[in-house]
Order: sequence, then structure tokens, then C-alpha cells
Amino acid sequence: MNGFPIFPVGLVSSSVKSLFPPDHFRDIESEIHIFPWFEPALEGLREEVSIVVLFRFHFSREYSLRVHPRGDLSRPLKGVFATCSPNRPNHIGLSRVHLIGITGNRLLVRGLDAIDGTPVVDLKPFKNMDLLGNPPGLRMESDRS
Repeated sequence: MNGFPIFPVGLVSSSVKSLFPPDHFRDIESEIHIFPWFEPALEGLREEVSIVVLFRFHFSREYSLRVHPRGDLSRPLKGVFATCSPNRPNHIGLSRVHLIGITGNRLLVRGLDAIDGTPVVDLKPFKNMDLLGNPPGLRMESDRS
């Protein structure tokens, strides 16, 4: 399998220093420090309320194709793509967060389920069109009744 490099655009600064369940991050505020050479890429992001943060699960070293959801051995195995496990083939995480503010190259956010020092690989605005719904022209099986 051929790979390709993904370079971080910044790092997370958080009071959370160790791993714990994603639900516990809901009300935690953290900062994303964008590297200075990427600061111009933040232009226009200040107007957004929600953004999507892509990051790397930097403590993950291996992956499994099937996992017990949330590491709970009493739950049946599922394919890793059907879970939020950090032990995925590319170790990429995604969070929709509340953007509180931007000062220079620092973003203050709430709800980012990433720990202190996590590499951030991309940011995107979260738009209403990202909410569940069919893209134009796509019909789901449930729509065909």
C-alpha cells in the first residue's frame, strides 16, 4: 500500500494531558496553535460558529480492522470505520467544534476531543449543508418507498 505524507498545520493546547472518553471533551475549551506560516489561511474563518478539525491520533501506533466500540469487551465487534476508535488505519480524527474566537494564529474552541500536543492536519468551516441530508440528485433506499 502506497502512502503519502500529511503535515500538521498546528498543535492542540489543552488542559487534557491523557486519554479519556470522547464524551468528556464536550464542554472543555482548548486552543489550536496554527503554525505562523499558515496564519494567512485563517482569513475569513473568524465569522464561523462551528468548524471541523482534522487531527492525528498521535499516540496510536497500531490499528485493528474490527474493534469493540469504546473498548468495551461486552459490546460486539464492529468494523473500525463504524466506530470512533483512534486505532484506525490512518490515525485521523475529526471533531466538529464551537469556535469561540481567533487571536492571531490561536483559535479558542470548545468540544475538541484531542489531547494536549495533538497535531492538527486541517480545519474547515462547518456549513448547514454538512448536516444530514441527501446531496442533490442522490436518492437513498429509504426515499424509494
